[in-house]
Amino acid sequence: MTMATVVDARGFSCPQPVILVQRAMAAGRYPIEVLVDSGAARDNVTRMAERAGCRVQCEAAGDGFKLTLSK
Repeated sequence: MTMATVVDARGFSCPQPVILVQRAMAAGRYPIEVLVDSGAARDNVTRMAERAGCRVQCEAAGDGFKLTLSK
């Protein structure tokens, strides 16, 4: 089982969460779990990842969301 790369983008305002996730995607270690604490960050990261060809699963996690990106 491959360990997920975790990107904790909670507390960052856009575009910072998208930039952090783009860096993780460039490293190519999937799956990538992204923690965000706003709907805007969730939507922006999801849009960017889907445009890049990733599958995105979203679930509520505490006060925010956990996105799991896979190729």
